[in-house]
Amino acid sequence: MRPPLEPREAERLVQTYADLILRLSYTYLSHTQDAQDVCQTVFLKLLERAPAFASPDHEKAWIIRTTVNTCKDLLKSHWRKTAAPMEAAAAIPAPQPEDGSLLAAVNLLPAKYRLVIYLYYFEGYSAQEIAHLLGCPRTTVSTQLRRGREKLKPLLESEGYP
Repeated sequence: MRPPLEPREAERLVQTYADLILRLSYTYLSHTQDAQDVCQTVFLKLLERAPAFASPDHEKAWIIRTTVNTCKDLLKSHWRKTAAPMEAAAAIPAPQPEDGSLLAAVNLLPAKYRLVIYLYYFEGYSAQEIAHLLGCPRTTVSTQLRRGREKLKPLLESEGYP
């Protein structure tokens, strides 16, 4: 394994190739933020691998090949195929619980109870898993579940739930 690049060498590489990588990836992807991500990824690969180059031409060829391959990887990524632009997502309203529904009653609980009740009953997490997710003891989650159920019971009875 090669030693990491010296800061001066890393700075030289950035100064020499950042514009090339950005232009090439923008040409490939037609999106500024994606081009910036590719630029960052290429430099990370360069810093992690610290390859030995036989000549400046070899160095430049490696940069170009890595940039093109990173662009191709981005274009075929699952995330890119399934993601929607923020503008499209903003047009879709969040689902609202119907009045009298179980979720509407859960939403009336204080936040600390609402969260654990939702994770436990709607998402199917165990108390131990919820504790891990929230970074608190399992006994705290169990207590919040018990208290949440106690607060939820009168709300559900007022809505006609048995």
